[in-house]
Amino acid sequence: MPTRIAGARRPSAVRGGGRAPASPRRPRGGLRRSYERARRAWDRPLTAYYVIMGAGLLITTLGLVMVYSASMITALKYDLPASYFFGKQFLAALIGGGLLLLASRMPVKLHRALAYPLLMGTVFLMVLVQIPGIGHSVNGNQNWIYLGGPFQLQPSEFGKLALILWGADLLARKHDMKLLTQWKHMLVPLVPGTFMLLGLIMLGGDMGTSIVLAAILFGLLWTAGAPTRLFAGVLAVAGLIGLILIKTSPNRMKRFACIGASDPGGEGDPCWQAAHGIYALASGGWFGSGLGASVEKWGQLPEAHTDFIFAVTGEELGLAGTLSVLALFAALGYAGIRVAGRTEDPFVRFAAGGVTTWITAQAVINIGAVLGLLPIAGVPLPLFSYGGSALLPTMFAVGLLIAFARQEPSAKAALAMRRPGWGKRAGVRWKSMRRRVKKRPSGER
Repeated sequence: MPTRIAGARRPSAVRGGGRAPASPRRPRGGLRRSYERARRAWDRPLTAYYVIMGAGLLITTLGLVMVYSASMITALKYDLPASYFFGKQFLAALIGGGLLLLASRMPVKLHRALAYPLLMGTVFLMVLVQIPGIGHSVNGNQNWIYLGGPFQLQPSEFGKLALILWGADLLARKHDMKLLTQWKHMLVPLVPGTFMLLGLIMLGGDMGTSIVLAAILFGLLWTAGAPTRLFAGVLAVAGLIGLILIKTSPNRMKRFACIGASDPGGEGDPCWQAAHGIYALASGGWFGSGLGASVEKWGQLPEAHTDFIFAVTGEELGLAGTLSVLALFAALGYAGIRVAGRTEDPFVRFAAGGVTTWITAQAVINIGAVLGLLPIAGVPLPLFSYGGSALLPTMFAVGLLIAFARQEPSAKAALAMRRPGWGKRAGVRWKSMRRRVKKRPSGER
């Protein structure tokens, strides 16, 4: 009889004499596990906090790089140093970073206390803009106040932030008094106050900022739970007013005629800017011509560092660069929606919804105009385009979202666990909690 060798494995018997079946592959299981892992990561307490902060800072940093690249030729054209516009934008980013940090650390009560002073101050400045000798016109729109030297201020940009804080505080007060179930309390005085701001802006001819302000109003009404009939009614009235303003202005009609334009015509043609924006995007390819290597910014593309900076980004960084910018804005908007949806504080919900609507709507309007899908509205790309008056209130608004993300109960607990002084005040309790976390981690990093 054959002897069995020690240590040798006995082959497994296969019924029927066939080969052993291979282990089945489960691609769906792998996708499901990846989905569950991503969902668990998104559900962590501090995910929205990190996404808002990271996306906001990355957009601002990339915007500084592209402002420097897109504005060099314009600066040299006016006999200025090549870094002139970059220096002003960098200074605004430093001040905006301070405002972001301040807003992220301020309690919600202080944000609500700022609502009425900010609104009154903004209205006062917007009235000053219409006074001859004080207000100044840029590109046909009178909405600027010069502060001396190279510095100027556009009060309508701060009107967006003022409307959000005032509207959120107003709706939150009515929510606490159970008045939002009545349509008159939902509309008055929010809609008349918004129309007052729109009227002051339209006196200067700034249609783009008016559209963004109207979008903020709809965002506030939506998060407040406005009925479909009421929402549709306000939208119809606003659409009718906008149509009348467009039909009565030959300049705005020409902008609508340039949607999808591919022939720039002669220099000075209304479609010159739109067509050259498409040329810049088309010549970028997959990965662009390289940072600083744009051709269109050499005088062919007007407003290359402001309204059409996304076109220069597509030319120099290609499709990969533009998709990265879109992904950052999508992440910022989605995180803002999460903050608005998870809070129990009505002011936080309304303000977070208003800020998210502001940033995403303005980004869609700007990028849609560059892509030739929407008329050129003359609004900057938030956190990205050149302009300190637009950057400062937007960075403060991002700080608002960060502060609201910190207010979530689970986020508060996670942040408290990380404070170095918290353990000293807690004494023995801190040590016991550390042991408990080691044994049963929460998954938050």
